[in-house]
Amino acid sequence: MELIKKLCETFGPSGREESVRKLIQHTVKTYCDELKVDALGNLICRKKPRRKAKNTSRIMFCAHMDEIGLIITHIEKRGFLRFAPVGGVYSERCLAQRVKFESGIVGIIGVETKPETPKPPRLDNMFIDIGARNRKEAERLVKIGDMATFYQRVEKLQGRIVAKALDDRIGCYCLIEALKRVKKNKDELYFVFSAQEEVGARGARTGAYAIEPEYALAVDVTGTGDTPQSPRMAVALGEGTAIKVKDSNFITHPFIKDRLIQYARKNKIIYQLEVLEYGTTDASVIQIVREGALSGVLSIPSRYIHSTGEVCDLGDVEQTIRLLACSAENGFE
Repeated sequence: MELIKKLCETFGPSGREESVRKLIQHTVKTYCDELKVDALGNLICRKKPRRKAKNTSRIMFCAHMDEIGLIITHIEKRGFLRFAPVGGVYSERCLAQRVKFESGIVGIIGVETKPETPKPPRLDNMFIDIGARNRKEAERLVKIGDMATFYQRVEKLQGRIVAKALDDRIGCYCLIEALKRVKKNKDELYFVFSAQEEVGARGARTGAYAIEPEYALAVDVTGTGDTPQSPRMAVALGEGTAIKVKDSNFITHPFIKDRLIQYARKNKIIYQLEVLEYGTTDASVIQIVREGALSGVLSIPSRYIHSTGEVCDLGDVEQTIRLLACSAENGFE
């Protein structure tokens, strides 16, 4: 729980993942044979085969480090900050939320009160109030191009957790824990903590190009259909890890899907099947890099994604880690 808390509360919007990367690098350095940071900021952890086998492969496991955020575009005379989104920021989830800059400066999101302001308001109707009295005072604290993330502590809820940035720090946590548990892998494993997923899966693309994996698994969050009057979706909190079948930009290779189901059944790992109508993951680009890779996704069911109060179940997290570790040790040959 302490590591999840550190991961989620660490500042790391797209393109500014340095603090998250340093935390992960310090945590995993004794569990892999080689660590590399590439030009885009991905952390690539390589683990050599630990047992001999006739056939060995390169397998890539991927979870993204970045979170959604805001970037400052203009500072007004009275010291209020105008901003644009970094990633999928929903306007209806922003109003009166606190944000935090890398420097530690905290602000609150306000909205214009003119009669013509649409309801609900758009992002360009909003501003950040950092308590500055004028532009000069604001510019001493924040500069054009500075990024902020939403500001919220991690809390535990009856075996579940609520936090900002569970998308996808909880995926990073699963990769870290799986890496620790893998002891007798027959394949060459690459655990990739990717950059800039929220703005187009950029890190996964460069990481996969360098590794050229035969097989790949991304780990990310997915929505649920278990809240009142929610969209119809056969995924719920507390029902295990979700093996993706399809999302809006990715179709899991049937061989990978079937092998994940086989491993889950054999090891009594609780799972459910996921079809996500809107959204995608790093796997969508990994599968088409170079000559392609047989790819799949393990998803952690989450409520209120891209908000300051994302919720997931720790039991589902554990099932995801177990299936990841099993896949890493046994491979996909």
